[in-house]
Amino acid sequence: MVCLGNICRSPLAEGILQDKAFKAGLNWSVESAGTNSYHTGDPPHRLSQKVAKLNGIDISKQRSRRFVPQDFENYDKIYALASDVINDIGYIAKDKFDGDKIDLLMNELYPGRDMDVPDPWYGDEPDYHHVYQMLEKVCDAIVERYAASPNPSEGEAP
Repeated sequence: MVCLGNICRSPLAEGILQDKAFKAGLNWSVESAGTNSYHTGDPPHRLSQKVAKLNGIDISKQRSRRFVPQDFENYDKIYALASDVINDIGYIAKDKFDGDKIDLLMNELYPGRDMDVPDPWYGDEPDYHHVYQMLEKVCDAIVERYAASPNPSEGEAP
């Protein structure tokens, strides 16, 4: 899960998907990163933590990290939370960029619509709740898609 600073959207996406995968009995490792380094080492935004906790998920132990080219080697699937993030990932990854491994997260729920998850950074608490609801729906779709896959190689962690 990759967004800009790795303190608002992607930590929520990581926490939600990891929680849903665990509850579904899937042995997935879900992580998140950001394309800039402004917040490296910082915990998730206080409102992301609050909204997650209100929904029974603790993301307080997460720490922001920057996306690195090796992430294409280390992960089966990379989800960008916005189209500008895909561009940033391409710039960072250079020759390690693998278009087969990356997609906009919301395309899992709305294929081909290329919808961004809005950045709540400049908003208020209701914006964080809205983002949480979007992420919860798409994470349900991911778990359903990969957990129900008849081919084990397609059912591996995204």
